[in-house]
Amino acid sequence: MKKEILNIEGMTCAACAKAVERACMKVDGVLEANVNFATELLSVTLENDKILEVKKSIEKAGYKIVEEITVDVHGKRKEKEIKIMWKRFLISAIFTVPLLIVSMGHMMGLDMPDTIDPMINPKNFALIQLILTLPVVIMGNKFYKVGFRLLLKKEPNMDSLIAIGTSAAVLYGIFAIYKILLGEVHYVFNLYFESAAVILTLITLGKYLESVTKGKTSEAIKKLMGLTPKTAHIIRGEKEIELSIDKVQVKDIVIVKPGEKLPVDGEIIDGNTAIDESMLTGESIPVEKNKGDKVIGGSINKNGYIKYKATKVGKDTTLSQIIKLVEDAQGSKAPIAKMADIIAGYFVPIVIILAIVSSLAWKVYGESNLFSLTIFISVLVIACPCALGLATPTAIMVGTGKGAEYGVLIKSGEALETTHRINTIVFDKTGTITEGNPKVTDIVVLNNIEKNELLRIAASSEKGSEHPLGEAIVKYAKERNIELKEVEEFVAILGQGIKVSIDGKIILLGNKKLMKENDIDLNQIQNTSEKLAQEGKTPMYISIEKKLAGIIAVADTVKYNSKKAIEKLHKMGIEVFMITGDNKRTAQAIASEVGIDKILAEVLPKDKVKEIEKLQSQGKKVAMVGDGINDAPALAQSDVGIAIGSGTDVAIESADIVLMKSDLMDVPTAIFLSKKTIKNIKENLFWAFGYNTIGIPIAMGVLHIFGGPLLNPMIAAMAMSFSSVSVLLNALRLKTFKPLD
Repeated sequence: MKKEILNIEGMTCAACAKAVERACMKVDGVLEANVNFATELLSVTLENDKILEVKKSIEKAGYKIVEEITVDVHGKRKEKEIKIMWKRFLISAIFTVPLLIVSMGHMMGLDMPDTIDPMINPKNFALIQLILTLPVVIMGNKFYKVGFRLLLKKEPNMDSLIAIGTSAAVLYGIFAIYKILLGEVHYVFNLYFESAAVILTLITLGKYLESVTKGKTSEAIKKLMGLTPKTAHIIRGEKEIELSIDKVQVKDIVIVKPGEKLPVDGEIIDGNTAIDESMLTGESIPVEKNKGDKVIGGSINKNGYIKYKATKVGKDTTLSQIIKLVEDAQGSKAPIAKMADIIAGYFVPIVIILAIVSSLAWKVYGESNLFSLTIFISVLVIACPCALGLATPTAIMVGTGKGAEYGVLIKSGEALETTHRINTIVFDKTGTITEGNPKVTDIVVLNNIEKNELLRIAASSEKGSEHPLGEAIVKYAKERNIELKEVEEFVAILGQGIKVSIDGKIILLGNKKLMKENDIDLNQIQNTSEKLAQEGKTPMYISIEKKLAGIIAVADTVKYNSKKAIEKLHKMGIEVFMITGDNKRTAQAIASEVGIDKILAEVLPKDKVKEIEKLQSQGKKVAMVGDGINDAPALAQSDVGIAIGSGTDVAIESADIVLMKSDLMDVPTAIFLSKKTIKNIKENLFWAFGYNTIGIPIAMGVLHIFGGPLLNPMIAAMAMSFSSVSVLLNALRLKTFKPLD
């Protein structure tokens, strides 16, 4: 069994994705074909080596395989596509605006020149509209190429609806011009070129916005790749040499100086340091590393000189595995089916059949060719898909616009559409529920020392330290304008703390192990330190001249709105989990504080995806909220990935939704906005199809059978236009949306 990932070009909607999948499944030996329309990736599983046959079948279906595409090439291709789409929209708009003025000016009471007055110069009036419409049609030629091609293949999509509807409008307009030139000037009131032009212009704008969204799909992986340094310093023989990262081999001895990135995974053989793994783990506090400890490529060496033996290189490194997880999660996501595309698959052929049958029936009944043609055109025009085409994108455009206004950046219509079905949310802890930076939370004093004095001694002692817990104490003292003392001696005791001399007194500051090894009695403060630890805080003991002076506790504090947001989600009926690499005691302390009762603790970065998959396998619709690079695969795997705006670039790029204010209250707001938007879309589709349901039978001549009027194409066009206006006005109601309090 073999799995291949192919990049497909030429897909314009979900119906195209289905067509590619069907083309693949026609090849013997293909077990599974899954197209992700958002990323334009095809994942195909074969039991034999027939990938060439698969490619031929896809190309025969009218789509293109982009060979050996890289992230950079993909990005440049997308940028070019976006520029072309914007140019098409701009040119279309330049001709559509004057076309609307010419065609509608006399009806709106505008003072129009006699040369284009329909009553005085009907020929000029009609021909100018045709001249202004043709450039718009030419700019929208892709709709016709794709739409008619798929129609001929019996797989119509939204482009097919656009192509048929606008073609009917333009062709009937040309027919009307022909009649005007023959002297039948009353046809001047049957022109509706502006309808075709407006449809093409607005749909082109929608396609442009869609292209902008798709253009960002590869940026997350590109930024992940950027974390790895290009070169590595290694020892070969007895010499230190610089090599390209791809030439580093397992068991090579790698040298990393302070401030440098680690090129590959390995195990320290000499030296000690603190390593910042936040870009990979999401945890803000650097991890102390000694001989024998494992290190991760892409992390940053903070303050020590180390040598380590390479254990994983190339595609085997942790960072490479994360990149692969992101790619796999993105590639395996099934495309979200667009309701309008599904209905369009049945709607278009039915409308065409009804148009043909009704026109032929009237001809057989004895009516003229012109009468039958009028029936045929009327049915097509009344079924023109402008309202159908606008129903979804207009609501999504307004919905995403309102989200951006309130700091909720929703990257695509797909994300907005999926979010309303979320029933389970998984929050990362550090940097998401919590601030992500250690802060002083408690100062406990003994033996009549004042709190400010204890803080002064502790901050003075830590002034020369680079440990993040020490930095938190120094920062806390500076914020309170406490003047620090000079340190006479400073000794860092690895894994325990520091020993300093201030004013001739020996100060010890560190963990319980440091106190015990120096015979400092902790009994009198044991209960307090245990209580602090249970609350998820790190107690740092301070002794002066062999006597315990107190404790300063440091912890990653909860964000101010975390508890409120989780309460709001519970009220919405959403199940809330917290996932973290911390131990269960620390996780439980944070969870209890914010009201989360379901915890996934001690989860390794690479296992976060598995936890999301477990929840999904239970039938849950899962949203993941995170901020670190280690969250990127889980964000991609989840049904909706939500990134905190203050998080890493990679987490932000991998997510479907970004909370720009880093406020967790925006999570329920995003879900509420999605529910409102989907409701609006369904209303739009109801109105769009409502006009067709009523209008098509009238266009077919049902009223005429009973002696009623025949629906002429002009009235059909007006009905179609009114359906568009109602859909747009309904979508604009979303502008009244306000976030949850």
